[in-house]
Amino acid sequence: MPTLEFLRSEIERTRVQVSRQRKEILQLQRAGIPTSSAEALLQRMLDKIDALCTDRDRMKAQLPKPKGRVLGGRKW
Repeated sequence: MPTLEFLRSEIERTRVQVSRQRKEILQLQRAGIPTSSAEALLQRMLDKIDALCTDRDRMKAQLPKPKGRVLGGRKW
């Protein structure tokens, strides 16, 4: 089972890859090269991000809620 930190880092890494892929697609479009396969890859990457975010949110909801403290550190 991946940890919450792992999921967060994987989401960030995949988002960077998506950004690069979008730039490459724009370059291909400017050059007049078909981009259907690159767009399919981009969609799979976006789906992966959605799945990772769902897992992250589920794990975050399972974490115990921290007890709030009043100013000065007193417990009421």
